[in-house]
Amino acid sequence: MKLWHTTALSIAIALSPSVFANTVNTVASFSVLGDIVKQVGGEHVKVSELVGPNGDPHTFEPSPKDSVLINKADVVFISGLGLEGWMDRLVTASGYKGKIVTASTGVKTRSMVEDGETITDPHAWNSAANGVIYARNVMNALIKADPADAKYFQTQGQAYIQKLEKLDSWAKGKFAGIANDKRKVMTSHDAFGYFGQEYGVQFLAPVGFSTEAEASAADVGKLINQIKQEHIHTYFIENQTDPRLVKQIAAATGAKSGGELYPEALTDANGEAPTYAKAFEHNVDAIYNSMK
Repeated sequence: MKLWHTTALSIAIALSPSVFANTVNTVASFSVLGDIVKQVGGEHVKVSELVGPNGDPHTFEPSPKDSVLINKADVVFISGLGLEGWMDRLVTASGYKGKIVTASTGVKTRSMVEDGETITDPHAWNSAANGVIYARNVMNALIKADPADAKYFQTQGQAYIQKLEKLDSWAKGKFAGIANDKRKVMTSHDAFGYFGQEYGVQFLAPVGFSTEAEASAADVGKLINQIKQEHIHTYFIENQTDPRLVKQIAAATGAKSGGELYPEALTDANGEAPTYAKAFEHNVDAIYNSMK
C-alpha cells in the first residue's frame, strides 16, 4: 500500500502543471518596461533589466555582463522611439539572434525640437493610455514566445490592461477639476510630453528630451522669464537627474519644490515608485497637488 501511495504521489508530482511550466527568459531595456513585463508575465517570466531602479536610460553605458544577459534571453524588450541609442551596438556585441520586441509599436508619436532639430519624443509610457499599448504588445510577444501558456498571459495581461485603463480615466478626472491656466509645472528635463498631451498639463524644462543635453545660459534666461510671466509656482526634480539646474532656476523665480517625480526610472522596492502603476499614480498626485 505504501509503495502504491509513493508511486501515485510521484506520478502526481510529475504531471503537475508547475513541473511543466515554462519560464520565458526576458531582458527589458529599463526598469519601467521591466515592470510591465513582470506584471503581464507573472510566474512564467524571468525579467532582467539593463537599466535598473533609479538608473538613467539616456546616459546608460552597457557592460560585458549586459551582453551576456542578452545572449541568453528568449525575448528582448525595448521601448524604442530612439530611447535606447546604445541597444543596437549591445545586441550586435552579444551575438543575440532572437526576437527584439518594441513595446511602443502602435503609439501615436509626438515630435519635439531639440537643438533646432525635430525629433520623436521617446517618453511614450508616461501616458497610461500608451502604457496600455505597451502592455498589449508585451502580452502578444509572450504568447508568441510561449504558446503553451497563452491563456495565462491573456488573463494576466487583460487584468493589467484594465488596471492601466482605470488609472488613465482617474488621471483625466483629476486634472479636469483644475483650471487650464493653473496646469503648469517645471521639471528637470522634457520627459512629460505625452503626459501633458493626454492630461492637459503644460511642462517647462531647462533641458530637452535627453538628460545628456545641456541648457545654454540664453535658454535658462528665457525659461526664467517665461516662468515669471506665466506665474509657475512649483518645480519638480526627477529621481534619475541632477537637480542643481532646476533648483537654480527655482531660486531665480521663487518657485517652490513639489517633490520628486519618476518619469523614466522606478525606485527600488522600498521607494515611492517600485512599479509603473505606482510611479504613474505618484506623478499624477504630486503634479495635481501642486496645482490646487
